[in-house]
Amino acid sequence: MAQPAPKQIIITGASSGIGTALASAYAAPEARLGLIARRESALLALAARLDCQCSVYPLDVRDAAALQRAAADFMTRFGCPDVVIANAGVSQGTLTQYAEDLPAFQATLDINVMGMVNTFQPFLAAMREKRSGVLVGIASVAGYRGLPGAAAYSASKSAAISYLESLRVELKRDGVQVITVCPGYIATPMTENNPYPMPFIMSAEAAARKIVSIIRRRKSYAVFPWQMAWVASLLHMLPNWIYDRLFSRAPHKPRRGHGS
Repeated sequence: MAQPAPKQIIITGASSGIGTALASAYAAPEARLGLIARRESALLALAARLDCQCSVYPLDVRDAAALQRAAADFMTRFGCPDVVIANAGVSQGTLTQYAEDLPAFQATLDINVMGMVNTFQPFLAAMREKRSGVLVGIASVAGYRGLPGAAAYSASKSAAISYLESLRVELKRDGVQVITVCPGYIATPMTENNPYPMPFIMSAEAAARKIVSIIRRRKSYAVFPWQMAWVASLLHMLPNWIYDRLFSRAPHKPRRGHGS
């Protein structure tokens, strides 16, 4: 059942892509947004053009203490948020063979998984006490199977999907809802240099509208667009020998600072 529009919303990764589009989608005179990202200038520019009250928190989601301070400040100003969206994420090509890629593996897992944990943790006690609130994790269809050249990203999104499911069942009796969102390809800075076709790619604005609808309907798990939901389900069911044959020669996402 559709729910009324939330008033207090936290969004990480708000400085670009889906995060910026979500902030714009939720902006309304009665809304109170907590905007979190590393780039302060981009957050301030976004807040200046939104028709609502915004609190800007320039920080790295790997910094749990900084997120705890931001959460405390937001709740002091506006109370417990209605919705917390853990959207911050990174994607880059990685290959296990290269020692220089080890920091990229670590950063991807830390941001995409622990960043989500760090985002939710400071709000849980207040939400459980209030017996309301929605935690939304932006995962990816890339978490369904390991993609060649994207081991860190696929692993991080698979871990995020499992983490969110664990959290959902942990909080089921507490009145706090957990929503897993798995987008397909979205036109953002994260995908603009991908050297391969990206079927059914959506704009960040269209993705944000879809996510807002998913949250409003309180769907516990959603994949979009629908074509990618079908493709992801099919890939998940493929026997390994077929999947391996199809993807062993697939083009890789470029490694940072490398051409392949």
